[in-house]
Amino acid sequence: MIIHNQNFDIMQIADSGQCFRMNYIENKDKKVKYGLVAYGRYLELTQLDPDTVEFSCSEEEFYQIWEEYFDLKYDYGKIVNGLINGEDPFLKEAALYGKGIRILKQEPFEAAISFIISQNKNIPAIKNCIEGICRRYGEQKENKECGRIDYVTFPTAEVLGQAVKEDLRALKTGYRDEYILKAAQAVKTGELDLENLKQCSFEEAVKTLKGIHGIGEKVANCISLYGLHHIEGFPVDVWIQKVLKEIYNNQFDKDKYKGYSGIVQQYMFYYMRHLKSAS
Repeated sequence: MIIHNQNFDIMQIADSGQCFRMNYIENKDKKVKYGLVAYGRYLELTQLDPDTVEFSCSEEEFYQIWEEYFDLKYDYGKIVNGLINGEDPFLKEAALYGKGIRILKQEPFEAAISFIISQNKNIPAIKNCIEGICRRYGEQKENKECGRIDYVTFPTAEVLGQAVKEDLRALKTGYRDEYILKAAQAVKTGELDLENLKQCSFEEAVKTLKGIHGIGEKVANCISLYGLHHIEGFPVDVWIQKVLKEIYNNQFDKDKYKGYSGIVQQYMFYYMRHLKSAS
């Protein structure tokens, strides 16, 4: 399945800090290629050119899962063009640099646990920890379309909620082991209804999430943005703190971008991280 979209860059999405099970695949053609595990499926994506991506799935599966997952019906070009033609020089450069990023519609429980794990960890450590949890508690599957690829799914709340804290600690979760268990058990019992939080307001979602032990302001915003698709979410990590302080002297008004400030935040994060890495 091949699709064309001017604002869909799989390398930028994989490197944008919102998804931890999308990994680069070495290939003889030297093309940009990534493998992804989500919603119990395995998918390979190949960037054929800047505006063309090949999906290793049927047309039926694409429209059933991946079109929605990659938010391909949303017009990111309108936002990018608005920022490029706007009056903010930093956002103009950030939008130009990261215009291929899209906010993924991830499985809410996976996003919740992933961002609980993300606290005070760098991206490689987060990915390793999540893979360890998937190998221990996920379901073994095989993808035949991509040459009989073996993979493991993200565990369900029912399975993860029954984990032993010491076993989680052995997977390098650290102090987050208790937070993971509490969140999984809350979802398992229905105390935390993530599907319902998709339908409520962003403010209500954040408030509810913060009621779960181990979820603070930043993690609640991450879960709301990346797992519930409330694109008003504005997580503030070390990179966004740098942007707000160094570029805006802590005077940035995200209300100017009401309704899509989470997308703006992604452009900020991606551009600032690469600026500092290059300097």
